[in-house]
Amino acid sequence: MSASRWIQAAGFCLAVGLLPASAQPFQLPTSNHHVLERGGEPLFFAPTVGKLWPSGTFGCVRTDGNQIHEGIDILHLQTDRRGEPTDPVMAVADGTVAYANTRSGLSNYGNYLVVRHQVEGLTLFSLYAHLKSLAPGVQAGASVRQGQVIATMGRTTNTRSGIGKDRAHLHLEFDFQVSPRYAEWHSRHKPDERNDHGNWNGQNLIGVDPWQLFLEQQQQGARFSLSRWVRAQTELCRVLVRAPDLAWVRANPAFVRPNPRAQREGVAGYELALNFMGLPFECTPRAASELKGTGAVTQVLTVNEAEFQQHHCRKLLVHRGGRYELTNAGMNLLSLLMY
Repeated sequence: MSASRWIQAAGFCLAVGLLPASAQPFQLPTSNHHVLERGGEPLFFAPTVGKLWPSGTFGCVRTDGNQIHEGIDILHLQTDRRGEPTDPVMAVADGTVAYANTRSGLSNYGNYLVVRHQVEGLTLFSLYAHLKSLAPGVQAGASVRQGQVIATMGRTTNTRSGIGKDRAHLHLEFDFQVSPRYAEWHSRHKPDERNDHGNWNGQNLIGVDPWQLFLEQQQQGARFSLSRWVRAQTELCRVLVRAPDLAWVRANPAFVRPNPRAQREGVAGYELALNFMGLPFECTPRAASELKGTGAVTQVLTVNEAEFQQHHCRKLLVHRGGRYELTNAGMNLLSLLMY
């Protein structure tokens, strides 16, 4: 399907309500539900050594706000006689196993699992890390059901300091995959850097906050909509990419904002609204007649200065010479989106 016809189809679905109004509900992945209780956060989040529970949450929460944490760390509740965690890990929703890594020494995630979920015109992935082991039959391509035990919590990682028994936890992420061709892009743009996980390299994943998702779902109940919640992200900036066909749009048509002019004349590029993580949560197709400026392949259009000051750990932008520019990290993200 051409880019123009894809945009037209996506816009039609949104306009007439063919995409479901409420998302498939997500459930917590372990029996630790303290996060849904008033004041229960210290019993739910595993902090980093010497820090308090907020260091186990999502976002710019480490190294005085300069280091990002892409998911949440959920404390164990059960141990064996040796003090090792034994909590079952369950699928947050129905889905298909996209990737399973059982070579713990190849990742700071240790043993980890990625499950694909199709929800309301979005392709979302749940990632479960530091696992002791996977459940029998849980492998790439296998279907899983919400609440199904898919693994056992552990402490696996390849970091020098390791994970102590007292802070054993499940690292949970809700991610979007930037590109289905990451492995090829990596070989071309980072030839001297190892890539042990193909398209499931962590640099190819952009996360949203699982804690806020669970809280919003609890508050909204049956009215909760994943696509509406993600599209309500705070905007960091708007960028223009001169690329007529993005795999991101095909995987996530719910992010598309219809533009009749581009539908009539053809799509020459996209105006993307990014949050501080770099998530393109709004994608507006642009016709060639709408593309103005320097003619550069990528261009920063606007910046939310307050958001830039508050959430800078992803380091996508830099303020230089009185204007905002994309950093190497920002350029790499857009390069990958367009690849």
